[in-house]
Amino acid sequence: MSALTITHTHPDGTLVDGTARGDGSGEILKAHRWRWSRNLGSWYIPQSRDRRAKLAQINTTAAALRAAGFTVEVDIDDDYRTTAQVEADKIARQQDRVDALDAKAERKAGAAESAWAADQAAHDALPEGGEPIKVGHHSEARHRRALEKSWSTLGKAVASEREAAAARGRADAAAKTTDRRYASVTVARRIDTLTAELRRFERVRDGYSRTLHTNAQTGRKYVETHEPATGNYRDRVLAEIEHTADELAYWEGVRAAQLADGVATAYSREVIAKGDLVRYAGHHHQVLKVNAKSVTIGSIVGGSWTDRVPYSEIRGLRDADGHVVRIVDGARVIETATAA
Repeated sequence: MSALTITHTHPDGTLVDGTARGDGSGEILKAHRWRWSRNLGSWYIPQSRDRRAKLAQINTTAAALRAAGFTVEVDIDDDYRTTAQVEADKIARQQDRVDALDAKAERKAGAAESAWAADQAAHDALPEGGEPIKVGHHSEARHRRALEKSWSTLGKAVASEREAAAARGRADAAAKTTDRRYASVTVARRIDTLTAELRRFERVRDGYSRTLHTNAQTGRKYVETHEPATGNYRDRVLAEIEHTADELAYWEGVRAAQLADGVATAYSREVIAKGDLVRYAGHHHQVLKVNAKSVTIGSIVGGSWTDRVPYSEIRGLRDADGHVVRIVDGARVIETATAA
């Protein structure tokens, strides 16, 4: 049996080396949720690049391969890369994918063009004026063949056109992936998520307590206490804190650049007042309350509904009289012209 090596690094993810077609390893790997990549020429664990090694999946896979007679070595390097390195790599890989899809779309478009030319040639070969088939005439067989070819080439042309359109759609969608990832609202949401994750890791590092329940009659609080992380677990938590802080710093830098370039606007409780109109989900809504991280909006008449909108989700601002409000150097500036 072959000697196999399962490796995990953050740049490459989790791969297995040494497999061969027909050696029986493929069935085992597939059963343990591995996939084959023609580009890599290797089996891999999906979504394992730049993430912690999935030790449970790796170990159960290795055990199954050894039980089948394979010699298996496992080599894991779980050190994180910097966020700047990860993002640069993602952008480069995505550009390679866009280039490949563009090339495929061009090939499909060329094939569709050739198919339509063949259809036109087949159509031109038919008798003029839509002449019917002369049953029993010596031209009958030739006429039927011409009709069949015309229908066949038309079907191929239509199919090729659809394939070309689908390929172009995939290429266009891929070209927008990086832009969507760096959209201002997406970046703001990511910063909020990373901030919450960092606080969670820091609580685990330092230990924390929380009130589970307060007895309404006695006022006694039932508190759950968690001691600070220790040993290997603490080492892993410290690594996660360092990694998350690096991610947060990177995306905060992206956000700062977007604010400086006017791509994003920094809305906050300092620049929004009760009664203002905020643009959210394509419509303006009245602000009923200004909170630390969001505004409470509701119907202007009757107050029949309310909702909370994070500041990062707000797409525009007007005052109570409908004047457009701009944020300049962290302060609200009301335009003199009334918005339409």
